[in-house]
Amino acid sequence: MRQFPAMVRSLPQIPPYRFGFVAASFIIALGLSGCADGGALGNGPRIAEVEAPDASFQDNIASLTDVIRRNPNSSEAYNTRGAAYAKVGRYQEAIADFGQSIKLNPNDASAFTNRALAERQINQNDAALADYGRAIAANPNHAPAYLGRANLLRSRGSLDEAMADLDKAIKLNPEGAQAFHARGLIHQRNGDHARAITDFDNAIDRDPFAAAPYIARGQSLTATGKFDLAIEDFNAALNVDNKNADAWSGLGLAYERQGNKMKASESYGRALVVDPGNKQAHDGQSRVGRA
Repeated sequence: MRQFPAMVRSLPQIPPYRFGFVAASFIIALGLSGCADGGALGNGPRIAEVEAPDASFQDNIASLTDVIRRNPNSSEAYNTRGAAYAKVGRYQEAIADFGQSIKLNPNDASAFTNRALAERQINQNDAALADYGRAIAANPNHAPAYLGRANLLRSRGSLDEAMADLDKAIKLNPEGAQAFHARGLIHQRNGDHARAITDFDNAIDRDPFAAAPYIARGQSLTATGKFDLAIEDFNAALNVDNKNADAWSGLGLAYERQGNKMKASESYGRALVVDPGNKQAHDGQSRVGRA
C-alpha cells in the first residue's frame, strides 16, 4: 500500500533535563537528511539540517550548563549539552562536550557516535570514521554507529562496506527508517532499482513524514518507466516539504519522460525558484523549454 502524509508533524519540545532522550536526539536529527545524497538522479551531498539558535536555545544551554556545574562528573550531561550545540550548528562546542563525555565514560557508544556526526559536519571525516569504530567497539549492538559509518563509507564510494554496515543496522533496529533508506540509495546507485524500491517502501512504512524516501523511490520509479507512480511519490514529498528543489526537479523529469512538457517545464521552474543552481532542473528546462 502506498502511503502519503496528510500533514507535516510538529516536533514536541523536549525538557533539557531528560538527558538520554536529548542526547539521542542529535543522532535522530540527522536521520533521513543524513542519509540523503540525492540518489542516482540527485544533485550532491547533504548531511544535515540545523536549527537557528533562539531564546529557547540559550535557555536550554544555560540550564544544561547549570546541570554540569552541579554534576561535573556526569558524562550524560556533557553528551546532552553537546547534542544541543550540534543541533544548532555549533559543532566545535559540541565536539568539545562529546569529548568530555567520552573522557568521563569511555564506554559510551552514543557519545562517540554523536561526536562522529558532528565531525562530519566540519569535514573531519577521518576522525568521524575512527569515532564510529570506537562506538562499535564500545557497544557492538549500537545501531546508530553502523548507520553513521555506512553513510560516511557510502559517501566515499565504499559501497560493499557500507552495505554490510546497513545490513547490521537493520538487523539491530528493524524499525529504523534511516538504514532502509540508505541501503536503498546503494541499490539505486548500483542500478538495482527493484531492491531499491523495496527498501524505500520499508523506509516510508516506518516514517511516512520524511520527504527523502519519496524522492528516492520516485527516482527509481522514473528510471524503471513507472512515471505515474513516480509522480505520486514526488507529490507526496512535496506534501511534506513544498520547497524541496529535488522533489520539484524529479517531478519535472517524471512529467518529461511521460511526455507532458508543459507540466515538466512548470515543475522545473518551481525547482529553480527554490534552488537556482539545481542542475537537473536547468538541464530539464533546456530540453523542454519554458511553458
